[in-house]
Amino acid sequence: MTTHAHSEGASRTMNAVHTVEAARIDGAEPELIWYTSYGSNMHLDRLASYIAGGAPPGAARRYPGCRDRRPPVRSVPVELQGRLYFATESPVWTGGRGFYDPAASGRTRARAHLVTAQQFSDIAAQEMYREPGSDFDLAEVLRSGRDELGPGRYETLICSGVLERIPVLTFTAPWGVREVEWVKPSAAYVKYLAAGMSESGAWDERSIADYLAECPGAAGHWSADQIVVLLAST
Repeated sequence: MTTHAHSEGASRTMNAVHTVEAARIDGAEPELIWYTSYGSNMHLDRLASYIAGGAPPGAARRYPGCRDRRPPVRSVPVELQGRLYFATESPVWTGGRGFYDPAASGRTRARAHLVTAQQFSDIAAQEMYREPGSDFDLAEVLRSGRDELGPGRYETLICSGVLERIPVLTFTAPWGVREVEWVKPSAAYVKYLAAGMSESGAWDERSIADYLAECPGAAGHWSADQIVVLLAST
């Protein structure tokens, strides 16, 4: 089932936002995973550095890439139950970085990339500052919806459900939105997240600005109007 998300009077046809079904998977681990990014990897150019290897534009860090360097089979816009918020300090973007609290009230906009389970393990390892090359055991996250692989910022795996009978997985911090100090995200980071959402074709510029301006960490520091001006800048 899908729903269309766009404001009245949108000047272009918007892609459907896909609905994630609340379900769990027991038994054999699937070959395919919807790796679901709510942050900078919504942008396909940045995701390509995690898959094929290399340094994204403006990044100081070079990623080794996945063992399987094929691009995602598909990428689709989705909304997850939970909340995007900004906390800690990003060494790449400066300012707060994006985290996802699946237990918080609200909806999180994201982009689901259809990759192999091996690719998901390698992408997650790089986000965890680990060396890719080993397959994660996904049994616990698929069964219970959560698996803390370590105390690090992106070492907690989350399964939000299934899409087309394929599990929807992401990773975040072990803490919740109310358990950490919120930090204002930088202009460059806000603009990059907006570009990834816009690239999906599901949300228009004003909708994206309204959404980001309401996220904890950005709220009170970035207004929707300021974000619209930011998106119009070169």
